[in-house]
Amino acid sequence: MLNLSRNDPPRLTTQRLVLTLLAPRYAELMVRYRIDNRHYLQRWEPVRSPQFFTPVYWRAQLQANLLDFERGESCALVLLNREETQVVGVANFTQITRGTMQSCYLGYSLARDFEGQGLMYEGLRAACDYMFQTLELHRIMANYLPHNARSGRLLDRLGFEVEGRAKAAFKINGAWEDHVLTALINPAYGSQYQ
Repeated sequence: MLNLSRNDPPRLTTQRLVLTLLAPRYAELMVRYRIDNRHYLQRWEPVRSPQFFTPVYWRAQLQANLLDFERGESCALVLLNREETQVVGVANFTQITRGTMQSCYLGYSLARDFEGQGLMYEGLRAACDYMFQTLELHRIMANYLPHNARSGRLLDRLGFEVEGRAKAAFKINGAWEDHVLTALINPAYGSQYQ
């Protein structure tokens, strides 16, 4: 189900998930997600400071996420179980650009315990629909490490198309890494870029 107001933070529901921007009072949920998945996710992410794993950091970050959404700059969705007691993953739509581009970047992660269940596909499908239908973006770009085959398959299944490869594009786990560049065009615009 989609929240049809462009100004209100979204609350999306799927068969197994709730996607929303968390309020700062829920910082402990993010701390638990980050601590529980710290070692698993480090191979896909930048080096994180010790503060990244604290409630103080996450209260401030969740407040910043809400402000960034209000300004139309990003949409940092948290994927929760239906009971809303556990973070399953995150889907961050950042660098929202209006004007002639109408685009953004997508970054995401999933808790190790939930891999292989189709939850990220389910969540990203709803999230991309929201970005296209409600926020009326034209293009969503996502990049992944070439050796992250699971992420490549997920993006392909969602309809993202490979557009190239960027050399030493992002510093991941302390090293500059190549990334495969992909994008998804809003289907409302048709396949010939109307």
